Amino acid sequence: MKRSSGARLCSTAAIGALSLALLTGCSSDDGSKDSGNSGSSGNSKGSSSSSSSNADAKALTSAELEKLLLAQGEVKGYTVADGDDTLPKSKSVVKVDKEECAPLAWATAALAPGDTDANASNTVSADKASDAPTSLDEVSDADIEDAFNITLTFVGLSSYDGDGAQKAMKAVSDGVEACPGGFGLQADSQKSKITKVASEKGTGGGDEAVAFSEGIDMDGEGTATFHAEVIRKGNSVATFYTVNFAALGSGGDMGPVPAAVITAQLGKLK
Repeated sequence: MKRSSGARLCSTAAIGALSLALLTGCSSDDGSKDSGNSGSSGNSKGSSSSSSSNADAKALTSAELEKLLLAQGEVKGYTVADGDDTLPKSKSVVKVDKEECAPLAWATAALAPGDTDANASNTVSADKASDAPTSLDEVSDADIEDAFNITLTFVGLSSYDGDGAQKAMKAVSDGVEACPGGFGLQADSQKSKITKVASEKGTGGGDEAVAFSEGIDMDGEGTATFHAEVIRKGNSVATFYTVNFAALGSGGDMGPVPAAVITAQLGKLK
């Protein structure tokens, strides 16, 4: 990979506090993570009856949420991993220069977009064909490029007492409306610039859904477009954010969050 592509990858790693060391040569910190009406439009509001039914809801624990995350074999054509090497440890490492934009940053980092300590996350990647070269002599430039054509989705689950989940969704929806011009983001020691935020139509589902895209400055070498979906089901909120490493290197569009991943994950929530 050319140095410029590597630099852009390293810069963009901060967007989700990702550790892309194996792919890009970026360094990362060690440590474990802290425990911490159907709609497909960009901003879908929940009904008053739904709010009323959740008034006495009790949040699930992080341990309970871990059991509700997708597991290997539950989504055909995808591999599930714990995400410990790629996801941020806690909200404290993800900082923004506009407070109202923070829920967007947290959602794209598989962290709880609302006020709760109950959080769990993992990663789901699309399987690749098994026709890779068997020796170095057979490796072509196209093979190298294809090796980076990996689509990875960060999945986060969070749970809330009372109407906390509805408040979390409102915080995300408000963030999309308040941050169209983007915001600055820092994850650990790396800084990135989100150049724009826009509401968009997503897969939706659950009781309430918000979908949005982000334009990310690729270290001064163009802009990449990322897509996220935040969906509430009962008093739990699921967040989805997808990265395609081939598109990341060229500053393109990451593509939508896979509908199969969203549908499978929502199916496990009560």
